[in-house]
Amino acid sequence: MTSRFRSPLAKRPVAPWRWALCLFAFTVAVTAVWAGSAIAQDDEAPAPAAAAPAAPAAGGGDAAEAAAQRQSMLGFYFSALGWRYTIAFLFISFCFVALLVMNLLAARRDQIIPQALVDNFELQLNEKRYQEAFETAKADDSMLGKVLAAGMAQLKQGYAAANNAMQEAGTDENMKLEQRLGYIALIGTISPMVGLLGTVDGMVASFQVIAQSSTSPKPSELAQGISMALITTLVGLWLAIPAIAVHKLLGNRLSRLVFEVGVASENLMGRFADVGKKA
Repeated sequence: MTSRFRSPLAKRPVAPWRWALCLFAFTVAVTAVWAGSAIAQDDEAPAPAAAAPAAPAAGGGDAAEAAAQRQSMLGFYFSALGWRYTIAFLFISFCFVALLVMNLLAARRDQIIPQALVDNFELQLNEKRYQEAFETAKADDSMLGKVLAAGMAQLKQGYAAANNAMQEAGTDENMKLEQRLGYIALIGTISPMVGLLGTVDGMVASFQVIAQSSTSPKPSELAQGISMALITTLVGLWLAIPAIAVHKLLGNRLSRLVFEVGVASENLMGRFADVGKKA
């Protein structure tokens, strides 16, 4: 019967996808309430009166007219985008929020190079408790823990084999981080493309109104297509700009943390540099 040793200093972190799923559900609920409020406000907008009062109070007519013509910004966006682009952009934004949370949690220092693991592992090596040091690294879910565990597992084959194993483990973990972060870059690329598609779609709709009209169309008849063309571009840029910025900032942070993992693993395992060398 085997027992798995876990260092008391290493706490089991909550899976990032659970945090992302919770925030995803919260964002969906907030957006649904917000959209429902905007639609209800548009439905409750007062219609023009059939007959105006004979003697309205001073200033009362202007207030009523302003209230009748006022439309919420969100309702205007939904009306301009239409259901197709609304659903597309909502899906993209939800994915962006979920991926942002997952990458922020994965880019924490405690998730990649926890100081508790470094101190505990070094203490056990100094006391020549190598098996316990190996179990401590193996039980830790961080990137450094996996790198150290891979090196300790191959230490019997010599330091060169252990160093190669650490490099392979580090490369594998780094690839996982880059792939997860790459999805944010994908959102930064897709969002303006969807906006450009809406721009072309809206302009085509406006030109279709012109082509099918025997007289000069009114500006109000062209407003739907033009507003779709502009709003889709605007929303696409709203999503793309923060996605590109987040990808760059998190990429720089992960590169620095991965470099620190390499330095820390070499410092901790450097005492075994003579293992496997012939006298």
